[in-house]
Amino acid sequence: MHLRLRLVLLTMLLLGCGGEQTSLPVGFLNQTQHSNADLWTIWKAAQQTVATQIDINPVQDAPPIILAGDARALSVEPHQLSVAPRPDVSSQLLFAETGIRRNPPTGLIACPQPCNVRFAPAYSLYHPPLVRYAASWEFAGNNFSTILQYEFENQILDSLGYDVSWR
Repeated sequence: MHLRLRLVLLTMLLLGCGGEQTSLPVGFLNQTQHSNADLWTIWKAAQQTVATQIDINPVQDAPPIILAGDARALSVEPHQLSVAPRPDVSSQLLFAETGIRRNPPTGLIACPQPCNVRFAPAYSLYHPPLVRYAASWEFAGNNFSTILQYEFENQILDSLGYDVSWR
């Protein structure tokens, strides 16, 4: 009886502590008007950029913090990364909150905490992983790819343990 109880407890302990961790499936929760193949192309470009060189502080009025690339970026994959547009903030709201005048569409969306700006063209959150961008960028030439690549770099850097608070 004691042997059977020990086996049951040992089995429960091993299953509870050493069991395989399940993670979210690889891929995107694509709510854009672009294909998954398009998002993968942008993701691969972000991986290459992070593997080559990392700009931790790309803020225009601050000294750059450039680090050597991190080859681990090439193995980072998105796990159910939600990518979706959000309506641009109105010109009236932007002016009321910032004093900045822009013709519609503004190209900006409200950026929730912990963003260190009130409005941005796009933003990332990490738990759960998501990227949101101003809807007006969806078919604005290469701007869509450029904006998403930057946000995908943020996702990759966060998953590698970098501080992305200034990106």
